[in-house]
Amino acid sequence: MCLGIPGHVVAMVDEAHHLASVDVAGVRRNVNVGLLIDEGIAPGDWVLIHVGFAMAKIDEEEAARALEGLQLLGQAYQDEVRAVADSRIT
Repeated sequence: MCLGIPGHVVAMVDEAHHLASVDVAGVRRNVNVGLLIDEGIAPGDWVLIHVGFAMAKIDEEEAARALEGLQLLGQAYQDEVRAVADSRIT
């Protein structure tokens, strides 16, 4: 199962290539935010991530609700967090 998971933008690491450092459940990874450039992504924003790409900009309340719901999925949520931890976008 593939899930979208909320992440908190920590920093823009390569604006030319649309890469941001994002904290996902305590794991920091580079994520491509190119699909959201028109929305103005900046540190402090929350994004919904799927396979290394930020798919939508969300607010903090929506991120909290999504994380609560995802945690109820048990193994599927753990698998998604592990996939983020294992990913490498440089």
